[in-house]
Amino acid sequence: MKQNMDTLNYHHLRYFREVANEGHLGHAAARLNVSQSALSIQIRQLEDRLGHDLFDRVGRKLVLTEAGRIALDHSERIFGAGSELLAALRQSSTARPPLRVGALSTLSRNFQLQFLSPILASNDTPITLKSGNIDLLLNDLQALALDVVLTTALPSGTTTTHFAAQRIDEQIVGVHGPAERLKYPDLKSLLNHEPLILPTDSAIRAAFENLIVQMGITPNIAADVDDMAMVRLLTREGLGVAIAPAVVFADEIANGLLATAPFDLNISEPFYAVTLPRSFPHPALTQLLHHEGTG
Repeated sequence: MKQNMDTLNYHHLRYFREVANEGHLGHAAARLNVSQSALSIQIRQLEDRLGHDLFDRVGRKLVLTEAGRIALDHSERIFGAGSELLAALRQSSTARPPLRVGALSTLSRNFQLQFLSPILASNDTPITLKSGNIDLLLNDLQALALDVVLTTALPSGTTTTHFAAQRIDEQIVGVHGPAERLKYPDLKSLLNHEPLILPTDSAIRAAFENLIVQMGITPNIAADVDDMAMVRLLTREGLGVAIAPAVVFADEIANGLLATAPFDLNISEPFYAVTLPRSFPHPALTQLLHHEGTG
């Protein structure tokens, strides 16, 4: 075998992909409008470059070896990425690349679904979702690995990147739980007697801590949770009543499983869509950012 070079000849890879999909050298040569001998030379050069045989001959058919299957998998992704590149730069309405969405790990899954609902309904744009902490997500956004980041907090002033943050919604924070656990004459009595499930979301927690100081109470904290999905689950399981936006419990409230206490906490949670100014934004992103409210 020849010594590996530093680069890969993508013409060879394209020819290999055709042969692998056809399973026959003659048929692939006809599709590519080249001679069988020329095509065979191209495949052999690719095998020399990779250091492995890519096909076994079984009768009149060419069957992929293990190395061939690996090479085909990578070639499909490589040429698929090329199609996505063309679609993105041409702003094509077909073969749209996936919309890559990052979401703060504490963000309500219901809110995420509401935000994405306009393109979920059209079913013509694939979506990839990634959750994590804000620093990780903003790093991915800066590296163009994400198109938008959904968060409840604005990017800190310490970053040198000029992110654009659009306020897309604001949710009232209330007390939620089984209806029988919310029957108190006032908010102070409720917070004093019922175990509480609190999200670690900094904005909600800071406002709630200020509220209980003003009331002069020390509530029973049953759980501090950094995931709104777990806040929802623990509340459904009866661990306590939750301090959170109603969107977290939209389904449970709609079917009567949970209710919202009739007391105003004077706490709200904003939701932001953070983007990086780009010459070629994802075509679906404009639709989402200009959609009338998310709930």
